[in-house]
Amino acid sequence: MQDAENKVNNESLVETGGSNSKIYELGYLLVPTIKEEDLSVNYGNLKELISSFGGEIITDEMPKATNLAYSMSKVISNVRSKFDKAYFGWTKFTMEAEKLLELKKALDLDNNLIRFLILKTVKENTIATKRFVRSEIYKKPKTKTTKDETALPINEKEIDKEIDALVGV
Repeated sequence: MQDAENKVNNESLVETGGSNSKIYELGYLLVPTIKEEDLSVNYGNLKELISSFGGEIITDEMPKATNLAYSMSKVISNVRSKFDKAYFGWTKFTMEAEKLLELKKALDLDNNLIRFLILKTVKENTIATKRFVRSEIYKKPKTKTTKDETALPINEKEIDKEIDALVGV
């Protein structure tokens, strides 16, 4: 029994690439004051920072400009700045759990980051794909109307008889 558990643990260590490595994803917002031509430099610096703490990049995405859902503020050089736009990017990587706190401290010191989030994740692709939705489902069906329909007069006695027959009186 012990041998089976050790075998499973050893196999999982081999898959993650180290003795204590885990898979993480870093999502971040860069300040919008970065010029487009300097964006790749900041993106590369983040990847180098992860690598400098022993992390191995699995996959990532170049930051893209986006409008924020609400204003975010950050103190940069003793000045509080508010941002309505930012560059959003993410990187998935493996790293030893002990080194993660050091990475977080280094990211906290970066003035180009408005906000970041580090999540423990899995190696597989977890990006939700857009689904194709058929538009006919959501369209209201058209009702057929003909011009030669005429309203019939209502006979109250016949309606009363039919109701009595249905009720069983």
